[in-house]
Amino acid sequence: MTFPMNLGALIARDGDGDGDRGANTLAIIGLDDGFNERQYTFAELDALADAVAYTLACDYARGERIALLASNSADYVATMLGIMRAGLVAVPVNYKFPRALIADVIADSGARLVFTDSQRFADAPVTLPRVVFDRSEKTNDAQAFQLFIAESNARGQTFEPVVPHEKEAALFLYTSGSTGRPKGVVLSHASHLWVVEARLKAQPLSGERVLIAAPLYHMNALALVFLALAARATTVLMPAFNARNYIRAIDTYRCTWLTSVPPMIAMMMQEPELLARTDLSSVRYVRMGSAPVSGALLERTHALLPNAKVINAYGTTEGGPVVFGPHPAGLPTPAHAIGAAHSEVELRLVDTNGELASEGELEMRSPGLMNGYHNRPDLSTPITPDGFYRTGDVFRRDKNGFYAFIGRRDDMFVSGGENIFPGDVEKMLERHPSIQQASVIPVDDAIKGSKPVAFVVLKPGARLSVEEVKVFALEHAPAYQHPRQVWFVDAFPLASTNKIDRAALKREAATRLADEGHPGNTQRT
Repeated sequence: MTFPMNLGALIARDGDGDGDRGANTLAIIGLDDGFNERQYTFAELDALADAVAYTLACDYARGERIALLASNSADYVATMLGIMRAGLVAVPVNYKFPRALIADVIADSGARLVFTDSQRFADAPVTLPRVVFDRSEKTNDAQAFQLFIAESNARGQTFEPVVPHEKEAALFLYTSGSTGRPKGVVLSHASHLWVVEARLKAQPLSGERVLIAAPLYHMNALALVFLALAARATTVLMPAFNARNYIRAIDTYRCTWLTSVPPMIAMMMQEPELLARTDLSSVRYVRMGSAPVSGALLERTHALLPNAKVINAYGTTEGGPVVFGPHPAGLPTPAHAIGAAHSEVELRLVDTNGELASEGELEMRSPGLMNGYHNRPDLSTPITPDGFYRTGDVFRRDKNGFYAFIGRRDDMFVSGGENIFPGDVEKMLERHPSIQQASVIPVDDAIKGSKPVAFVVLKPGARLSVEEVKVFALEHAPAYQHPRQVWFVDAFPLASTNKIDRAALKREAATRLADEGHPGNTQRT
């Protein structure tokens, strides 16, 4: 297909589609929390996006920002496309942020209007006009979505998308803010059109049925929506992740392609009775990203979805999801690795001395990089003078050129002079046949500076003692890595992107140590 210049125009119009998958092909099956569906063809979704673009173009100037504060829906997708078609900037907002932080993010973006839904309406700033997706009537404090686009719908006009200039912004995506004030990542039309084109070259999606339950304010889900629209693949779109409904959706709609973060798959496995009576044989691809994937979880995913190819993916908001790919010589990717450098991406590893090395911080250069951070003159740029993005992630490259993720540079801690990456310890613990998931965090220690402790989720029906976990760790890893405390939990707290909330676990560890009378800064092991 011929790619447009505007990211909002990914839906090919008559004559530009992929084979026989024309305008009447099913684009989105939108589910609500009660598992009720509403279907949209590509023609219907395209017309809806045009109506949004036409209405917005009448009242807002090119380059102005429009916020979206809502759960996943077809209206959300169409509105995002319409915003970009009109030459405006879409700002998907993390609705799981506290209300005050939501207000700060929207104010920082400079948004002039907020699209929201009834559940999040109270969190949208009252100082801005609000359009509500799931309301049918206008009220004193908001306008219903269908009324907002009513005039444009009545005209039935096709909107001609604005042609963006080089590096013109299409999106602001705000980082989760787990390590400080959220940063607005400025993404251009060109960067993410390149992402779509590069991914479709590697893996055409035509004919696939994609299941998305991750939030659209996060790159994981957003990039796949763009990809599915360009490929004219059908998307089954859930408002948010729910393990039971996720399993049910795979079976009901015969989904072939899943995108997820590892905790989502792990939570599926906590439903053995439902899985036992559900047909998951339709799944052919599982793309797991946004967090490290342990070898143990990969093995269990293969067992759960035997017909599926599991893709251990990597990407960042700032650098995009196109980083790694197959080996140029066709060598099989080792189980512990993510892949080799993508053919259109330059990668290098830089050690703590600033030297190129086989292990160090990953730096990347590609057409998918961000423009920069919005409104943050206080931050030093993560882009090097020669145009590489410093990811903050530590990787190891083997002799064949395959890259394996070691851990976040910021997550690494020192215990008694030894560097510990939590991911290394977690992968080791998850090799135990009774452990479903492990999360390792540091606590203060007066002697060692800090030391590792672990939260563990057991497999359904499994039994394990704290001492058995410690013995296993001491047998399979250096002694300094073994967790000095082990707590069994039913599930991990999740951050707003469905990744494990390490900050919450650190607070929980401090509370447990205090309650047990073993403060982390005095206990000696």
